[in-house]
Amino acid sequence: MDDTREPVPGARADVDADLFDYRSLLTDDERALLDRLRTWLRADLAPVADRQWAAAEFPHDLIAGFGALEVVGLPYDLPGTPTEGRLLSGFVSLEISRIDSSFASFYGVHSGLAMGSIYYCGSDEQRARWLPAMRRLEKVGAFGLTEPHGGSDVAGGLETTARRDGDDWVLDGAKRWIGNGTFADLIVIWARDVDDDSVKGFVVEKEMPGFSATKMEGKLALRAVQNADIVLDGVRVPEANRLAGANSFKDTNGVLRHTRGGVAWSSVGAMMAVYEVAVQYAADREQFGRPIGGFQLVQDLLARMLGNITASLGLAVRVAQLQDDGIFRDEQGALAKSFATSRLRETVAWARELLGGNGILLEYGVARYFNDAEALYSFEGTREINSLIVGRSITGLGAFT
Repeated sequence: MDDTREPVPGARADVDADLFDYRSLLTDDERALLDRLRTWLRADLAPVADRQWAAAEFPHDLIAGFGALEVVGLPYDLPGTPTEGRLLSGFVSLEISRIDSSFASFYGVHSGLAMGSIYYCGSDEQRARWLPAMRRLEKVGAFGLTEPHGGSDVAGGLETTARRDGDDWVLDGAKRWIGNGTFADLIVIWARDVDDDSVKGFVVEKEMPGFSATKMEGKLALRAVQNADIVLDGVRVPEANRLAGANSFKDTNGVLRHTRGGVAWSSVGAMMAVYEVAVQYAADREQFGRPIGGFQLVQDLLARMLGNITASLGLAVRVAQLQDDGIFRDEQGALAKSFATSRLRETVAWARELLGGNGILLEYGVARYFNDAEALYSFEGTREINSLIVGRSITGLGAFT
């Protein structure tokens, strides 16, 4: 059977999910970079995204080509490479997620969490040692914070330990849900110092004895992301691999503060993807003798979807601007993340509703996002935890316990 259906979500040229034209805030050069990225995503990632998701496999063969686009680590001031603003890096996350939320998660973990930990908490020597290769994607990074018994309460319940032994540190413990963990070259591990009870950060290299990573099986969201169960059994890490500026959970949270906005951007990209599919489907699908796009209830769904996209994109854009201006606060990122991911859940559900039974088939471009939304809703702080961050800023009172 000859299937001539366009395999890329949002194929209709007249579908514009950026109603208020936030993209116009970028420079001509920045928009040109996004256009190059979009061309690569549609040509290389889109054709394999459904297949990789169904097989729960990551497209490792695409890493080199993606690295050549020079969109990794854009906000970081590194020698010999241009530094771009958070607004551009946000739009990069958006564009990737429009095609595949799993690949966007790979990008966010590597460029945001892993590189961000080294950039914000590392010494000059450590940044020079690791970040250039990570920016070129010659080295892939992961971020090890969450544990089998510690998610939302990991700040106070971190069980992984670090013990100083001469010129080395000995790490023992376990990490869970570690994106990129099965194949990352460098894994940032957060552990509690047994001597002073402070949280410290370490860059563990995958070949270090005692380190093991096992792929988690049975996930129903972000299936192409290779989440790992990590075991640290007496892993000896040299003092040179201890992040010099990571000496408390406040430093860990500083990294998370910078990356929560990225989840909002990815959520907007996923919403745009299903909205564009829904608009095309509404035009093409006929029932009762005419396109379903001519029915009031369908138009209402589309209008609500576009409203969620527009509101969430507005928050994401403003967060990026505040970050670039150096006046960004925890509660701003928390509100953007919790709001955008909540609206994502609504939007993918409305898209699935509009497509009827076809909404649960991978080939129609909604089912994958419908499942993936659940992961975006939960990671980088659940809605409840982010709400408490916002609530603390409103009242001045902590309500976490």
